[in-house]
Amino acid sequence: MKTLFDKIWDAHVVTTVADGPTQLYIDRHLCHEVTSPQAFAGLRARGLEVYRPGRTTLTADHNIPTIGQDQPIRDKVSRFQVDTLAKNARDFRLTYYGLNNPMNGIVHVIGPENGYTQPGMTIVCGDSHTSTHGAFGAIAFGIGTSEVEMVLASQCILQTRPKTMRINFEGKLKEHVGAKDMALYMIAQLTTGGATGYFVEYAGEAVRNLTMEERMTLCNLSIEMGARGGLIAPDETTFSYIKGREFAPKGERWEQAMAYWQTLHSDEGAQFDKEVTFDVSQIGAMITYGTNPGMGMPIDGTIPRLDEIDEAGKISFEKSLKYMGFAPGEKLEGKQIDYVFLGSCTNGRIEDFRLFTSYVKGKKKADNVTAWLVPGSWKVRKQIEEEGLDKILEEAGFALRQPGCSACLAMNDDKIPAGKYAVSTSNRNFEGRQGPGARTILAGPLVAAAAAVSGKITQP
Repeated sequence: MKTLFDKIWDAHVVTTVADGPTQLYIDRHLCHEVTSPQAFAGLRARGLEVYRPGRTTLTADHNIPTIGQDQPIRDKVSRFQVDTLAKNARDFRLTYYGLNNPMNGIVHVIGPENGYTQPGMTIVCGDSHTSTHGAFGAIAFGIGTSEVEMVLASQCILQTRPKTMRINFEGKLKEHVGAKDMALYMIAQLTTGGATGYFVEYAGEAVRNLTMEERMTLCNLSIEMGARGGLIAPDETTFSYIKGREFAPKGERWEQAMAYWQTLHSDEGAQFDKEVTFDVSQIGAMITYGTNPGMGMPIDGTIPRLDEIDEAGKISFEKSLKYMGFAPGEKLEGKQIDYVFLGSCTNGRIEDFRLFTSYVKGKKKADNVTAWLVPGSWKVRKQIEEEGLDKILEEAGFALRQPGCSACLAMNDDKIPAGKYAVSTSNRNFEGRQGPGARTILAGPLVAAAAAVSGKITQP
C-alpha cells in the first residue's frame, strides 16, 4: 500500500546512495532569469551540453516590467538578466518564451496552461513556488542554482526522500471563502515550520470540490509552512483541464496517459508519517497581520495579545508588528490601505480575475487606492479581454497591466513605497518583499477586490 507521493517517487528513482540521497529522474524542468545564469555558466565552464533539451522550458517573468514591454527594460540589472536568459536559450537550443511572446508569463502559470504540467511527473524549477504544479498530482519542488545545473547536465537530481503528510479539508466552504483562505488558515494553524521535512498530500471533500486553479493556489502555498511541496490526487477535474492543451498527450497517447493517471492516488490504508484534518466550515475570509504567511487571522478577528504568544516567539512577534505599524489585540477590519495587487503565481489566473471583476462590477475603485492588476500570462490577459472583463474593470476605474511577477517581489518596477499598506494576492509578506519598507497584507482575490473598492480592509 503506497501513498500517491510514494508511487511517483519510486517510479523516478534511478539509483539510491546507501545512507544517502536518491538520484531522481526529472520529467520537466522550468527556468526563469533569476536562478539560472550561474547554472548555464557552469555548463560552459565544464564544456557540457544540456542533456535533454526538450525537457527544459524557459520564460522571463521576475525582472520584466508590466508596462511598456515593447521597449527595452530600463533597469540595467533586470535587462541584463533577461538578455542573459535569451542568450542561454539560443546557445543551448532551448524553448524560450521571452518578452512579447504570446506564450510568455509567470513560470508556474504557463506550465499548467500549456499542458506541460501533467500527473505523475517530477517537475523542478529554481523557484520555491514550484509546488504549484503539485495540484496535478505531480511531485514538484523548488531547487537551488547548483541543482539547476545538475538537472540541465543530467536530467537527474540528488534528493533526500522527504516524509509524508496528509492534510484533509473536510466539509463545505462558506460563501466568499476560497482556496487562498484555506491556505492562510492552514499556515496559521500549523505555523511556517509546521510541515518542514514533509511532502504534503491535500485531500478531503473541500479539496475535491476545488477547481484546478484553486488547487494550484493551495499547492502554491505549501512551501510557506516549510513543506518540500504539496500535491493532490488527479481526478476528472484534472483530466478535463489538461485535455486539448498544446503539450498534453493526444489520441492514443492520451488513452495511455489516462490509464496511468487513474492509478495515481493513495491506496486505501496507505500510511502517512503525519495526518491533520481541518473543518472548512470554521474558515472565514483571511488576511495576514505580520511579516510571515503564518501570521494570519479572519478579517473580523483581532491580532493576538502579547500574553497569547509563547515566550520564544515574543521578540519576533513584536518586531513584526512594529514593522507593520500594528499593535497586539488590534482589529484590522476597516483599516485604510494604499495599494491592491492582484496577480502572482498564487492568484494571477483567469478565475482570480473573474472573481475580482465579479465584485467590482458596477462599483468604483476608491480614490486612495493604487491598484495593480497583473495577469499571470499573455494567455490569461487574452482571455480577460475575450470575456470582456477588461471593460468591466475599466468602468470601475481599474487598468490591466502586462504579464509578469510584478509586485509579488521587488525585482522589477512594481514596488510598493515604504510605509504604504498593500493588500496583495501574492504569497509572501516578508519585510521588504514588495519593496523596501512596504507593508504587505496577504489575502485572496475577493478580499483584494473589497479593499480596492472601499479603500480599507473589508469583509467581501
